[in-house]
Amino acid sequence: MPAASGDLDAGLRPLDHYKIRLPRWRYALRQKFLPLIRWETPYLASLQDSLRSDPLDTYFAWTANLGTHTFFMIFLPICFWFGFTEFGSGLVRVLASGVFFSGFMKDFFCLPRPLSPPLHRITMSGSAALEYGFPSTHSTNAVSVALYSLLILRDNPSLPDNQRLIYIILATLYATSIVFGRVYCGMHGFLDVVIGSILGVILALGEWLYGPAINQWVWYGTWAAPLTITLGILLFVRIHPEPADPCPCFDDGVAFAGVVIGVEIGQWHYSKTSYSWNSPVPATVPYTFHSVGLLFSLLRFVMGVAVIFVWREVAKSVLLKYLPPLFRFIGRIGLVLPRRYFLDAREYKSVPKHLPDETIPPIGRLPGMIRRGRSDSVGPQSAADAYETLAFRERKRRESLGHGDGSNNTSPVRSPLGMQGDANGIGGGLPVYLTSREEKSAKQDEEAYQQEQQDMLSRIEKPRVRYDVEVVTKLLVYGGIAWWAVEGTPLLFNLVGLSAGPQVADK
Repeated sequence: MPAASGDLDAGLRPLDHYKIRLPRWRYALRQKFLPLIRWETPYLASLQDSLRSDPLDTYFAWTANLGTHTFFMIFLPICFWFGFTEFGSGLVRVLASGVFFSGFMKDFFCLPRPLSPPLHRITMSGSAALEYGFPSTHSTNAVSVALYSLLILRDNPSLPDNQRLIYIILATLYATSIVFGRVYCGMHGFLDVVIGSILGVILALGEWLYGPAINQWVWYGTWAAPLTITLGILLFVRIHPEPADPCPCFDDGVAFAGVVIGVEIGQWHYSKTSYSWNSPVPATVPYTFHSVGLLFSLLRFVMGVAVIFVWREVAKSVLLKYLPPLFRFIGRIGLVLPRRYFLDAREYKSVPKHLPDETIPPIGRLPGMIRRGRSDSVGPQSAADAYETLAFRERKRRESLGHGDGSNNTSPVRSPLGMQGDANGIGGGLPVYLTSREEKSAKQDEEAYQQEQQDMLSRIEKPRVRYDVEVVTKLLVYGGIAWWAVEGTPLLFNLVGLSAGPQVADK
């Protein structure tokens, strides 16, 4: 499998790395945006230097957790368990589409994060820096959630004005903290958060306008409704672009695609049972605080979260054990659909039992993640970071070697990496002419430079082996998590006596 530091040719030709791996038209689009990403870096570094303090570092590192996949995957089921079915459905679609389409754009453009150094990367996530930078998924999620929530409040005229004002302030603070925090923490540039925020606005407005119609279609429709949604989502998963570097965007997109599938299937079926309420909307989980009480409400939450983690562990281990033989059979008959950086089932015998999962980590890892606190790092953290750093240094080298001494004793020498480029390190240029003495020195510099590149790439942690069965595993595991949230766990509530019961509202 290709590795970030194992591809010597790509390592010695950082500018050609993307030219080789991307279709020509995608590469051309990337090159149009790249100068702007690089132009932002000194301004971002200046802003970070002028604002940084230990309290702000802690604040923005912690508030970034409120925009992570892990937070939303634990928070979203609460909406369903405590009777906010319509709001929960809207949030699921808003967040899932935000994660998927921002990841789609990241893998499409393959644009790097702002360069470090000069920027410091302040984060509590071990995987965020492994993704491309454009656009910011955190910004998309934060803006879409905040705006969608405010639009729902707008449609509730019975809410007192003082409460409405409090919610508006909280939503604004939430979105602002996360969006600006991505710039402050050196994780994103201005373009990343602006485009990410615009995407969030579009998705929130789209859900507010069309979400109710989708809900009605699912609640009152036949099996064709969830089937159509499932097929449409699988189509989007299939056309997700291949990135030039190992990037977890596709994994996260698949996980949230599974969530939407599970929610829509679960709601469609649960709305047809005698266990759900029709008020205020179909598929509502029976709950009122008056009838359930504080203790049982807490037990519902604990039980629901426990079911999610148990399902995740059991389903994941079972699927990773039994899917590889199925994939080998599919591969033998020519139906395999390989993706770059995913190992074909015909090339391995088994899958490790405990593959890392940053969307919902194992429950045993959560205390350690909390204790780990924030980190402050300087330097490349991913293959994309390393190639961008090397491209930046190569551009500086070309600028310094771009002038001869006017002597007649010259011989043509191409740039050390065998490429020509302009001041931005992009496109064509002319050979550089050096004297024989300068040529010898340039060759020595070239050897040292190439060794520096190999050393840098060797310091980047190699991406783990990713197995082809992980894609289907994520779809089924996270689809199952969503189904448990909207139907399975509510049925368990009723079974163990944690439900408000049918006597509170008639079906």
